[in-house]
Amino acid sequence: MDDPTDRDPDRRREPRKPKPPRKVSPRYLENAALHYLKRYAATVSQLKRVMMRRVDRSVKFHGTDRVEAVGWVDALAEKLIRNGLINDRTYAETRVHSLRASGRSARVITQKLRMKGVAPELVQEKLAEATQDVPEDAAARIWARKKRLGPYRRDPSTREENRKKDLAALARAGFSFAIAKRVIDGTADDLPSRD
Repeated sequence: MDDPTDRDPDRRREPRKPKPPRKVSPRYLENAALHYLKRYAATVSQLKRVMMRRVDRSVKFHGTDRVEAVGWVDALAEKLIRNGLINDRTYAETRVHSLRASGRSARVITQKLRMKGVAPELVQEKLAEATQDVPEDAAARIWARKKRLGPYRRDPSTREENRKKDLAALARAGFSFAIAKRVIDGTADDLPSRD
């Protein structure tokens, strides 16, 4: 075994060089997409973005035809939609309900889903459904409880001095001033019960 005192202290392990990207092919893209979908729920737009990053790295390194690879990505997306492995409607429904139940505002939910490439009309439809279950006021109360704002502060004596900060926190979370004011000036008993 090596004696640690024999080692040269100036000699360090060289950083590992990144692996070169694999050359893309329809089969490689399909395997990569299936592997991605096993780990993450995704929209069509999001999956295409992920696959195009792989394509672009491969094109840059190997000098292959990008136009041909774009056609492969589009064909793959159509195949995955046909087989039911990606569905923007299902993604939007589950994501909206999850975000709403965790106390997110309509504004934040809309922004998050649009960033994922969900169509605006689908976002509005699913948001309207989720708002029937958890109205905006209830979502604001859930958020305030999670962040210990207003009536949910650990030390109720600091409530008045932190009122402006709490209102600002709810505004940054996407809630209107009227809703924020009702929640911050309300009581902890106003929180809807979980069924």
